[in-house]
Amino acid sequence: MSAAPRWVRLLHGDGTPLPLRARRCDTFLCRLRGLTFRRSLPPDEGLLFVEPVASRMGTSIHMAFVFFDIGVVWLADDGVVVDAQLAKPFRPYYAPRAAARYYLEATPELLTWVKIGERLTIEPTV
Repeated sequence: MSAAPRWVRLLHGDGTPLPLRARRCDTFLCRLRGLTFRRSLPPDEGLLFVEPVASRMGTSIHMAFVFFDIGVVWLADDGVVVDAQLAKPFRPYYAPRAAARYYLEATPELLTWVKIGERLTIEPTV
C-alpha cells in the first residue's frame, strides 16, 4: 500500500494549475499544526487539509498564533469550491457556508485565483 502524495497541485476545470503547490495535510498532527506559529508562507506554497468526511465543523479553522493573513478556500467532496474567505491573524473562528471535505490555506492571492462554484481537481506532484 503506498502513502498519499505529500505535495499536490490544484487544477482549474480547463486544466490550468493554480500557481502554487500544496502540502497535503491528512494526518491528525499535520492538521493540528497547520500554520500555527509560522511567521510567513512562501507565495507559491499552501496547505491542503483533508478531512475524513465533509462537514462544516470539521473544516472550521482558527487563526490563534497565526501571524499573517491567509486566503482560505473550502472544497466539497467533488472539488467544487463552496466558500472562500480572507482569514486574519488571531481570529477565533472561520467556517465554510456549506459542508466541505478539503480546505486550502495559502497567501491572500489565492482568493483571486478561484471562484465559488468552480470545480478544482487535486493532482499529485512528482
